[in-house]
Amino acid sequence: MRALLNFLPLAAFMLAYKLGGIYVATTVLMIAMVLLALADYLHARRVSAMHALSTVLVLVFGGATLAFHDPRFLKIKPTLLLWLMALAFLCSQWLGSAPLVQRMLEPALPPGTCLSRARWLRVNLVWVVAFLLLGALNLYVAHAASEQTWVYFKGFGLSIAFAALAMGQALWLHRGSA
Repeated sequence: MRALLNFLPLAAFMLAYKLGGIYVATTVLMIAMVLLALADYLHARRVSAMHALSTVLVLVFGGATLAFHDPRFLKIKPTLLLWLMALAFLCSQWLGSAPLVQRMLEPALPPGTCLSRARWLRVNLVWVVAFLLLGALNLYVAHAASEQTWVYFKGFGLSIAFAALAMGQALWLHRGSA
């Protein structure tokens, strides 16, 4: 249920784009992200770092898109978020008790699964590289393709890429722990 709630701003953005264009969709996305952060706060009495960062970036770049009537601002937001996430995952190897990927994927593994730190660090680096590549791909699509193609890439392409990466990594980790 919680995962579905995380996709609502994206779904609202895509529906609003189809019905009203990029500027209506940008406004809807900004409102939806604030509502998602509010739902986080009401549910857990805190806003997750990921939602907070994404909301701030949407408000800043969405606001610039609306103020300057230029969708290029919104189009670079995913790249900035992805590259900031790459940096966070990279730095997590030296900060905190475990790399971010371990904190993210370990709950999906069977209870009692024990993987070496070296294995978690390799998986973490795969995510760093994936975030860097997807950020670069977003820039390419944003600049080389039509606005509609970018919207579909943002909505479907990036979502599918992350789902495939997470599932592939979880299966690889599960198989490696057996």
